[in-house]
Amino acid sequence: MTRTLIAGLGNMGLSHALAHHNHTDSEVVALVNRSTPDLPDELQTYPLHTDFHTALTETKPDLAVIATYSDSHADLAIAAMNAGADVFVEKPLATTVADAERVVNTAKKLNRKLVIGYILRHHPSWIKLVSLARDLQGPYVFRLNLNQQSTGPTWDTHKSLMRTTSPIVDCGVHYVDVMCQITDAKPVRVHGMGLRLSNEIAPDMYNYGQFQVIFADGSVGWYEAGWGPMMSETAHFVKDIVSPNGSISIVEDTGETSDSIEGHTKVGSLLLHHANERPDERMDMENEPGHQELCDAEQAYMLRAIAEDIELTRHMQDAVASLRICLAADESIRTGQPIQLQEPAE
Repeated sequence: MTRTLIAGLGNMGLSHALAHHNHTDSEVVALVNRSTPDLPDELQTYPLHTDFHTALTETKPDLAVIATYSDSHADLAIAAMNAGADVFVEKPLATTVADAERVVNTAKKLNRKLVIGYILRHHPSWIKLVSLARDLQGPYVFRLNLNQQSTGPTWDTHKSLMRTTSPIVDCGVHYVDVMCQITDAKPVRVHGMGLRLSNEIAPDMYNYGQFQVIFADGSVGWYEAGWGPMMSETAHFVKDIVSPNGSISIVEDTGETSDSIEGHTKVGSLLLHHANERPDERMDMENEPGHQELCDAEQAYMLRAIAEDIELTRHMQDAVASLRICLAADESIRTGQPIQLQEPAE
Protein backbone atom coordinates (compact mmCIF):
# COMPACT_ATOMS: atom_id res chain seq x y z
CA MET A 1 0.00 0.00 0.00
CA THR A 2 1.43 3.38 -1.05
CA ARG A 3 1.12 6.12 1.57
CA THR A 4 0.14 9.25 -0.36
CA LEU A 5 0.24 12.94 0.53
CA ILE A 6 -1.62 15.40 -1.73
CA ALA A 7 -0.66 19.10 -1.79
CA GLY A 8 -2.79 21.76 -3.46
CA LEU A 9 -6.56 21.26 -3.52
CA GLY A 10 -7.72 23.25 -6.51
CA ASN A 11 -9.39 21.57 -9.50
CA MET A 12 -6.51 19.25 -10.30
CA GLY A 13 -5.50 18.52 -6.72
CA LEU A 14 -9.02 17.54 -5.70
CA SER A 15 -9.28 15.21 -8.70
CA HIS A 16 -5.94 13.60 -7.85
CA ALA A 17 -7.00 13.23 -4.22
CA LEU A 18 -10.22 11.50 -5.29
CA ALA A 19 -8.19 9.22 -7.58
CA HIS A 20 -6.08 8.06 -4.63
CA HIS A 21 -9.10 7.85 -2.32
CA ASN A 22 -10.65 5.37 -4.76
CA HIS A 23 -7.51 3.38 -5.62
CA THR A 24 -7.06 0.10 -3.78
CA ASP A 25 -3.25 0.40 -3.73
CA SER A 26 -3.11 3.91 -2.23
CA GLU A 27 -3.68 5.17 1.29
CA VAL A 28 -4.16 8.94 1.59
CA VAL A 29 -2.29 9.96 4.74
CA ALA A 30 -3.00 13.71 4.57
CA LEU A 31 -4.01 16.66 2.43
CA VAL A 32 -2.20 20.00 2.28
CA ASN A 33 -3.66 23.40 1.40
CA ARG A 34 -2.73 26.88 2.57
CA SER A 35 -6.39 27.89 3.01
CA THR A 36 -9.41 25.89 4.14
CA PRO A 37 -10.69 24.09 1.02
CA ASP A 38 -14.24 23.11 0.15
CA LEU A 39 -13.83 19.34 0.21
CA PRO A 40 -16.21 16.72 -1.18
CA ASP A 41 -17.64 14.28 1.35
CA GLU A 42 -15.17 11.55 0.39
CA LEU A 43 -12.19 13.65 1.50
CA GLN A 44 -13.62 15.16 4.69
CA THR A 45 -12.05 12.64 7.08
CA TYR A 46 -8.41 13.02 6.01
CA PRO A 47 -5.99 15.11 8.12
CA LEU A 48 -5.57 18.59 6.63
CA HIS A 49 -2.29 20.51 6.91
CA THR A 50 -1.46 24.06 5.88
CA ASP A 51 2.32 23.49 5.65
CA PHE A 52 3.80 20.97 3.22
CA HIS A 53 7.07 20.46 5.07
CA THR A 54 5.31 19.77 8.36
CA ALA A 55 3.07 17.28 6.62
CA LEU A 56 6.10 15.53 5.09
CA THR A 57 7.76 15.19 8.47
CA GLU A 58 4.65 13.99 10.29
CA THR A 59 3.23 11.59 7.69
CA LYS A 60 6.38 10.23 6.00
CA PRO A 61 4.62 9.46 2.69
CA ASP A 62 5.82 7.08 0.00
CA LEU A 63 4.33 9.37 -2.66
CA ALA A 64 3.78 13.13 -2.77
CA VAL A 65 1.27 14.51 -5.28
CA ILE A 66 1.97 18.21 -5.90
CA ALA A 67 -0.77 20.31 -7.49
CA THR A 68 0.12 23.71 -6.07
CA TYR A 69 0.93 26.89 -8.04
CA SER A 70 3.71 26.48 -10.59
CA ASP A 71 6.36 28.55 -8.82
CA SER A 72 6.34 26.14 -5.85
CA HIS A 73 6.58 22.90 -7.86
CA ALA A 74 10.36 22.55 -7.98
CA ASP A 75 11.10 23.20 -4.31
CA LEU A 76 8.24 21.03 -3.04
CA ALA A 77 9.13 18.17 -5.38
CA ILE A 78 12.78 18.23 -4.29
CA ALA A 79 11.79 18.43 -0.60
CA ALA A 80 9.54 15.40 -1.03
CA MET A 81 12.24 13.39 -2.80
CA ASN A 82 14.79 14.31 -0.12
CA ALA A 83 12.27 13.08 2.46
CA GLY A 84 12.13 9.68 0.74
CA ALA A 85 9.02 10.06 -1.40
CA ASP A 86 8.38 9.50 -5.06
CA VAL A 87 6.65 12.45 -6.74
CA PHE A 88 3.80 13.26 -9.07
CA VAL A 89 3.85 16.96 -9.97
CA GLU A 90 1.36 18.88 -12.07
CA LYS A 91 2.52 20.62 -15.21
CA PRO A 92 4.44 22.78 -15.76
CA LEU A 93 7.24 21.02 -13.90
CA ALA A 94 8.75 24.39 -12.91
CA THR A 95 8.80 28.04 -13.96
CA THR A 96 12.40 27.96 -15.21
CA VAL A 97 14.37 25.39 -17.19
CA ALA A 98 17.07 25.42 -14.51
CA ASP A 99 14.55 24.51 -11.81
CA ALA A 100 13.03 21.79 -14.00
CA GLU A 101 16.46 20.28 -14.56
CA ARG A 102 17.16 20.54 -10.82
CA VAL A 103 14.06 18.43 -10.11
CA VAL A 104 14.96 15.84 -12.74
CA ASN A 105 18.56 15.63 -11.55
CA THR A 106 17.36 15.10 -7.98
CA ALA A 107 15.07 12.28 -9.09
CA LYS A 108 17.97 10.60 -10.91
CA LYS A 109 20.41 11.10 -8.05
CA LEU A 110 18.05 9.73 -5.40
CA ASN A 111 16.48 7.08 -7.66
CA ARG A 112 12.99 8.47 -7.12
CA LYS A 113 10.08 8.08 -9.50
CA LEU A 114 9.00 11.43 -10.99
CA VAL A 115 5.87 11.72 -13.14
CA ILE A 116 4.68 15.05 -14.56
CA GLY A 117 0.98 15.69 -15.15
CA TYR A 118 0.76 15.47 -18.94
CA ILE A 119 -2.85 14.33 -18.92
CA LEU A 120 -3.16 14.04 -22.72
CA ARG A 121 -0.64 11.18 -22.65
CA HIS A 122 -3.29 9.11 -20.87
CA HIS A 123 -6.19 9.97 -23.19
CA PRO A 124 -6.90 7.26 -25.83
CA SER A 125 -8.11 9.79 -28.41
CA TRP A 126 -4.97 11.91 -28.12
CA ILE A 127 -2.80 8.79 -28.22
CA LYS A 128 -4.59 7.90 -31.47
CA LEU A 129 -4.04 11.42 -32.83
CA VAL A 130 -0.28 11.20 -32.19
CA SER A 131 -0.06 7.74 -33.75
CA LEU A 132 -1.95 8.74 -36.91
CA ALA A 133 0.14 11.89 -37.31
CA ARG A 134 3.38 9.92 -37.01
CA ASP A 135 2.11 7.50 -39.66
CA LEU A 136 1.68 10.44 -42.07
CA GLN A 137 5.40 11.26 -41.68
CA GLY A 138 6.83 14.74 -41.64
CA PRO A 139 7.80 17.43 -41.88
CA TYR A 140 4.71 18.76 -40.15
CA VAL A 141 2.69 21.91 -39.72
CA PHE A 142 1.17 22.03 -36.23
CA ARG A 143 -1.80 24.36 -35.68
CA LEU A 144 -2.90 24.12 -32.05
CA ASN A 145 -4.60 26.48 -29.65
CA LEU A 146 -6.66 26.67 -26.46
CA ASN A 147 -8.34 30.01 -25.79
CA GLN A 148 -10.58 30.23 -22.72
CA GLN A 149 -13.36 32.78 -22.27
CA SER A 150 -13.23 32.83 -18.48
CA THR A 151 -15.43 34.76 -16.06
CA GLY A 152 -16.20 34.71 -12.34
CA PRO A 153 -14.31 32.08 -10.32
CA THR A 154 -12.54 30.72 -13.42
CA TRP A 155 -11.20 34.17 -14.29
CA ASP A 156 -10.12 34.56 -10.64
CA THR A 157 -8.19 31.29 -10.95
CA HIS A 158 -6.57 32.44 -14.19
CA LYS A 159 -5.55 35.76 -12.60
CA SER A 160 -3.97 33.84 -9.72
CA LEU A 161 -2.09 31.60 -12.13
CA MET A 162 -0.81 34.63 -14.03
CA ARG A 163 0.98 35.92 -10.96
CA THR A 164 3.72 33.46 -11.94
CA THR A 165 2.85 31.73 -15.23
CA SER A 166 1.52 32.94 -18.58
CA PRO A 167 -1.20 31.04 -20.50
CA ILE A 168 1.18 29.90 -23.23
CA VAL A 169 3.39 28.23 -20.62
CA ASP A 170 0.68 26.82 -18.34
CA CYS A 171 -1.42 25.39 -21.19
CA GLY A 172 1.22 25.29 -23.89
CA VAL A 173 3.38 22.55 -22.38
CA HIS A 174 0.58 20.03 -23.07
CA TYR A 175 0.31 20.83 -26.75
CA VAL A 176 4.00 21.40 -27.39
CA ASP A 177 4.51 17.96 -25.86
CA VAL A 178 2.12 16.62 -28.52
CA MET A 179 4.19 18.36 -31.23
CA CYS A 180 7.40 16.87 -29.85
CA GLN A 181 5.92 13.35 -29.61
CA ILE A 182 4.93 13.54 -33.28
CA THR A 183 8.01 15.08 -34.86
CA ASP A 184 10.64 13.74 -32.41
CA ALA A 185 12.95 16.48 -33.74
CA LYS A 186 14.84 19.08 -31.71
CA PRO A 187 13.46 22.63 -31.61
CA VAL A 188 15.67 25.20 -33.34
CA ARG A 189 14.03 28.62 -32.94
CA VAL A 190 10.98 30.17 -31.27
CA HIS A 191 9.16 33.41 -32.14
CA GLY A 192 6.50 34.76 -29.79
CA MET A 193 4.11 37.66 -29.44
CA GLY A 194 1.59 38.53 -26.77
CA LEU A 195 -0.68 41.24 -25.39
CA ARG A 196 -2.06 42.34 -22.04
CA LEU A 197 -5.81 42.65 -22.55
CA SER A 198 -6.86 43.38 -18.97
CA ASN A 199 -5.95 45.89 -16.28
CA GLU A 200 -6.74 43.21 -13.70
CA ILE A 201 -3.39 41.48 -14.22
CA ALA A 202 0.13 42.68 -13.48
CA PRO A 203 1.64 45.22 -15.92
CA ASP A 204 4.42 42.80 -16.85
CA MET A 205 2.05 39.91 -17.60
CA TYR A 206 0.00 39.17 -20.73
CA ASN A 207 -3.18 37.10 -20.94
CA TYR A 208 -2.97 36.42 -24.69
CA GLY A 209 0.02 34.91 -26.42
CA GLN A 210 1.00 32.97 -29.51
CA PHE A 211 4.26 31.57 -30.81
CA GLN A 212 5.86 29.75 -33.69
CA VAL A 213 8.48 27.05 -33.23
CA ILE A 214 10.77 25.67 -35.93
CA PHE A 215 12.13 22.12 -35.56
CA ALA A 216 15.33 20.61 -36.91
CA ASP A 217 13.42 18.39 -39.37
CA GLY A 218 11.78 21.46 -40.94
CA SER A 219 8.49 21.07 -39.06
CA VAL A 220 6.83 24.29 -37.91
CA GLY A 221 4.38 24.72 -35.05
CA TRP A 222 1.92 27.43 -34.04
CA TYR A 223 0.35 27.60 -30.59
CA GLU A 224 -2.05 30.20 -29.18
CA ALA A 225 -3.57 30.64 -25.73
CA GLY A 226 -5.64 33.38 -24.13
CA TRP A 227 -7.55 33.70 -20.86
CA GLY A 228 -10.21 36.15 -19.80
CA PRO A 229 -13.74 37.51 -20.24
CA MET A 230 -12.77 39.23 -23.50
CA MET A 231 -11.70 36.07 -25.33
CA SER A 232 -13.77 34.85 -28.29
CA GLU A 233 -15.49 31.47 -28.33
CA THR A 234 -14.94 31.32 -32.11
CA ALA A 235 -12.12 28.92 -33.08
CA HIS A 236 -11.05 28.56 -29.46
CA PHE A 237 -10.07 24.92 -29.93
CA VAL A 238 -8.01 24.31 -33.08
CA LYS A 239 -6.13 21.02 -33.37
CA ASP A 240 -4.79 20.50 -36.89
CA ILE A 241 -1.66 18.64 -38.02
CA VAL A 242 -0.58 18.74 -41.69
CA SER A 243 2.12 16.82 -43.54
CA PRO A 244 3.02 16.28 -47.21
CA ASN A 245 0.94 13.08 -47.10
CA GLY A 246 -2.21 14.58 -45.62
CA SER A 247 -3.56 15.83 -42.32
CA ILE A 248 -5.16 14.73 -39.08
CA SER A 249 -7.54 17.07 -37.27
CA ILE A 250 -9.96 17.23 -34.39
CA VAL A 251 -13.16 18.25 -36.15
CA GLU A 252 -16.21 17.68 -33.97
CA ASP A 253 -17.68 20.34 -31.72
CA THR A 254 -18.05 18.50 -28.41
CA GLY A 255 -20.56 21.04 -27.12
CA GLU A 256 -18.25 22.25 -24.35
CA THR A 257 -17.55 25.95 -23.80
CA SER A 258 -13.97 27.18 -23.79
CA ASP A 259 -13.80 27.46 -19.98
CA SER A 260 -15.01 23.88 -19.45
CA ILE A 261 -12.30 21.62 -18.04
CA GLU A 262 -13.92 18.68 -19.84
CA GLY A 263 -13.62 20.51 -23.16
CA HIS A 264 -9.83 20.81 -22.86
CA THR A 265 -9.30 17.10 -23.51
CA LYS A 266 -12.38 15.91 -25.43
CA VAL A 267 -11.84 15.00 -29.06
CA GLY A 268 -15.21 13.80 -30.33
CA SER A 269 -14.06 12.99 -33.87
CA LEU A 270 -10.81 12.78 -35.80
CA LEU A 271 -10.61 13.48 -39.53
CA LEU A 272 -7.78 11.82 -41.43
CA HIS A 273 -7.25 13.44 -44.85
CA HIS A 274 -5.04 11.80 -47.48
CA ALA A 275 -3.13 13.85 -50.05
CA ASN A 276 -3.29 11.03 -52.65
CA GLU A 277 -7.03 11.39 -53.31
CA ARG A 278 -8.00 8.46 -51.10
CA PRO A 279 -11.30 9.16 -49.31
CA ASP A 280 -11.11 11.02 -46.03
CA GLU A 281 -11.58 8.90 -42.90
CA ARG A 282 -13.69 10.20 -40.04
CA MET A 283 -13.25 8.43 -36.72
CA ASP A 284 -15.78 9.02 -33.96
CA MET A 285 -14.05 8.67 -30.60
CA GLU A 286 -16.80 7.15 -28.50
CA ASN A 287 -16.86 6.67 -24.72
CA GLU A 288 -14.07 9.16 -24.11
CA PRO A 289 -12.88 9.41 -20.52
CA GLY A 290 -13.93 12.46 -18.54
CA HIS A 291 -11.63 14.67 -16.49
CA GLN A 292 -11.85 12.56 -13.33
CA GLU A 293 -11.25 9.35 -15.27
CA LEU A 294 -8.13 10.87 -16.81
CA CYS A 295 -6.83 11.90 -13.39
CA ASP A 296 -7.57 8.37 -12.20
CA ALA A 297 -5.49 7.07 -15.11
CA GLU A 298 -2.60 9.43 -14.33
CA GLN A 299 -2.46 8.37 -10.70
CA ALA A 300 -2.82 4.68 -11.60
CA TYR A 301 0.21 5.13 -13.88
CA MET A 302 2.12 6.83 -11.06
CA LEU A 303 1.40 3.94 -8.70
CA ARG A 304 2.29 1.41 -11.40
CA ALA A 305 5.58 3.24 -12.08
CA ILE A 306 6.49 2.74 -8.42
CA ALA A 307 5.30 -0.87 -8.16
CA GLU A 308 6.80 -2.03 -11.47
CA ASP A 309 9.91 0.20 -11.43
CA ILE A 310 9.01 1.76 -14.80
CA GLU A 311 11.87 3.62 -16.49
CA LEU A 312 10.94 7.32 -16.60
CA THR A 313 14.07 8.97 -18.03
CA ARG A 314 12.46 9.80 -21.40
CA HIS A 315 9.29 11.01 -19.68
CA MET A 316 11.30 13.46 -17.58
CA GLN A 317 13.38 14.62 -20.54
CA ASP A 318 10.23 15.27 -22.56
CA ALA A 319 8.74 17.38 -19.77
CA VAL A 320 11.83 19.59 -19.70
CA ALA A 321 11.90 19.81 -23.51
CA SER A 322 8.32 21.08 -23.85
CA LEU A 323 8.84 23.52 -20.99
CA ARG A 324 12.00 24.86 -22.63
CA ILE A 325 10.07 25.70 -25.82
CA CYS A 326 7.24 27.44 -23.96
CA LEU A 327 9.60 29.44 -21.76
CA ALA A 328 11.56 30.47 -24.88
CA ALA A 329 8.26 31.71 -26.32
CA ASP A 330 7.63 33.68 -23.13
CA GLU A 331 11.13 35.17 -23.36
CA SER A 332 10.54 36.07 -27.00
CA ILE A 333 7.32 37.89 -26.10
CA ARG A 334 9.01 39.82 -23.32
CA THR A 335 12.13 40.76 -25.32
CA GLY A 336 10.60 41.16 -28.78
CA GLN A 337 13.33 38.91 -30.20
CA PRO A 338 13.34 35.35 -31.59
CA ILE A 339 15.01 32.82 -29.30
CA GLN A 340 17.56 30.45 -30.80
CA LEU A 341 17.49 27.07 -29.03
CA GLN A 342 20.12 25.38 -31.17
CA GLU A 343 22.10 26.17 -34.28
CA PRO A 344 20.30 25.10 -37.47
CA ALA A 345 21.87 22.28 -39.47
CA GLU A 346 24.05 23.44 -42.35
